[in-house]
Amino acid sequence: MRISSKLLGLTLLLVGSVQPVFAQLNVFACEPEYQSLINELAPEAKVYSATTALQDPHMIQARPSLIAKLRRADLLVCAGAELEVGWLPMLQMKAANSAVRNANTGLFFAADHIETLDKLERVDRSMGDVHAQGNPHIQFDPYRLLKVADALHQRLIKLDPEQKAEYQRNFEAFKQRWTQAIKSWEQKAVSLKGKQVIAYHTSFRYLFNWLGIKQVGDLEPKPGLPPSSSHLAGLLALAKQQPIDLIVQASYQDTKGSKWLASHTKLPMVVLPATVTREADSDSLFKLYDDVITKLLKAMN
Repeated sequence: MRISSKLLGLTLLLVGSVQPVFAQLNVFACEPEYQSLINELAPEAKVYSATTALQDPHMIQARPSLIAKLRRADLLVCAGAELEVGWLPMLQMKAANSAVRNANTGLFFAADHIETLDKLERVDRSMGDVHAQGNPHIQFDPYRLLKVADALHQRLIKLDPEQKAEYQRNFEAFKQRWTQAIKSWEQKAVSLKGKQVIAYHTSFRYLFNWLGIKQVGDLEPKPGLPPSSSHLAGLLALAKQQPIDLIVQASYQDTKGSKWLASHTKLPMVVLPATVTREADSDSLFKLYDDVITKLLKAMN
């Protein structure tokens, strides 16, 4: 069947007219904080997070549903610094999607775009679950996260250049709101400076560094290991030797050790969301920061 050039032109025009104004990228985020960041920078994109606030991002299973999601992704956004080393390589292999394997195009590690804390020159198994490339839990440093947002919006432009103006506008709007919010958070949290805490893991390392809080003890005897009886006894002795203000842990971590220590030291304990959650109080990056600082202030008062 022959199709006239006029009919073909009309057909192409109609097809073009139903395309979305904003290209709908398919984004696979390893953690909810990067899903939320993509929502700020590319609100029309389809974004899926592999983990939730109730899961340890160090260790999840490469489930068939995740493989199917990654197979269709245009962009993979993760924390990096080996946070996902226990499951992401397997997921990438089974998804067989070459688009999300190239770190210059469809693969974006946030840690590659900032200076991480606690880099190590040497790592071995005796040290526990540590990361040579530094602490990967960067979501609670608002300045570093702004640098990540800058790099991420440039990556979106690279993948989808026709929407460059949209991505630039979204980033500038986010930058303005975020910068204003940082001032507000820092004023709100000023009384937290100098406080000393015992925390379960280094999940809040960047938050403490930003707000001037000192983590003087870890509930984990080594990163990745649960609190042992002897280790808890050592923390109890530590709490008798120096002032401790609070015991802190993330919502995905077992509370058994924290509760034991809190009951024996009479110290307050708080469970914080380590990332954006599905709850109304912390369902975006802005709300997450508000919620965490509010919880810390309430627990210490």
